[in-house]
Amino acid sequence: MDSMRSLSPQFEIPTHCKAGVVVNEGPDFHLEVQEVPVPEPGPYDVLIRLNLTGLCASDIHMMRGDLGLPPMSSFGVRSPGHEGAGVVVKIGANVRNFKLGDRAGIKPLVDTCHACTLCWDDKETYCKDAIHSGLMVPGTYQQYVVSPARYASPIPDGVPDEIAAPIMCSASTIFRSLFEANLQAGSWVVFPGGGGGVGIQGVQLAKAMGLRPIVVDTGDTKRALALKMGAEAFVDFKESPDPTKDVVDIADGVGVHGVFITAPAAYKTAVSFVGDRVGSVVMCIGLPPRGSMLLGADPCDYIFKNLSIKGTLVGSRRDTARALDFARRGMLHQISEVYPVNRFPEAVEKLRRGEVAGRIVVKFDWVE
Repeated sequence: MDSMRSLSPQFEIPTHCKAGVVVNEGPDFHLEVQEVPVPEPGPYDVLIRLNLTGLCASDIHMMRGDLGLPPMSSFGVRSPGHEGAGVVVKIGANVRNFKLGDRAGIKPLVDTCHACTLCWDDKETYCKDAIHSGLMVPGTYQQYVVSPARYASPIPDGVPDEIAAPIMCSASTIFRSLFEANLQAGSWVVFPGGGGGVGIQGVQLAKAMGLRPIVVDTGDTKRALALKMGAEAFVDFKESPDPTKDVVDIADGVGVHGVFITAPAAYKTAVSFVGDRVGSVVMCIGLPPRGSMLLGADPCDYIFKNLSIKGTLVGSRRDTARALDFARRGMLHQISEVYPVNRFPEAVEKLRRGEVAGRIVVKFDWVE
């Protein structure tokens, strides 16, 4: 046993670490890079040193506090974030599923109760006792984070951190939605607002599943990224006089089989993309500020078109493992612009303005 311990990697753990900390929480928030204490894992926890964190639009909602949830500050949390990839540097006495040096990721949920019918029935992300990263506990904007070992996600070899971090939320979230849409290979799918992180991961996964993705967004950068990542067509909603007609024409002149709404502004026109297609499904993914948006259609459309509208939350542990396996097999590619930690506030402002094509990840050990 002593020889085994001597072969284990050794990590020097500091007392403090870098973190993106929200200041003036609410509509006029801003982010600062500060030094915060490194947490101590409990007996069933792991301490993970994050190499990268992804930036997600949900982080902006958390810092603004516009989802109708209790504010971060009510839980004593100052750092949002839920897309982390790093290395286990300390383990609790009762941890058996991780060892020092293992790669691990942090997801939107840090843990669930594991004892309710939702947890037993592959609906764990809806567990009423779920603990949300970056809201109820410090999130991945903090370099060192604690996670219950049973809920952290192992990251397989061959998947770089730049790809693994966004998988923790964006890819696993859209994988879940694609899975629940239950579409057949060859089906047309559209991603309104698909040039962002969730949508562009969805394009790659849809293509890998045999679906035919169309992206509706705007700008040459998002067009180039969408087509590079497997979209069969890109419709620029600012250049096109009728984006709905363009999408319907592309989809055999009938309409798409599935609509995957990843950008809240796209809810206004989302149902129109189904055209005359019978049996289409509209999947709600992107979170608008609570009470700001309504989605629906004439009941006759539901009846005569066999139309379904459905929502999905984030991915489960199983969804994340499946998305990571797509990446391991080379089917999810780099979609992230990498920022150094000293430019963390700049990256957050870029996200707040809606100017991000794909994803932004922040590298904690890189300072310009």
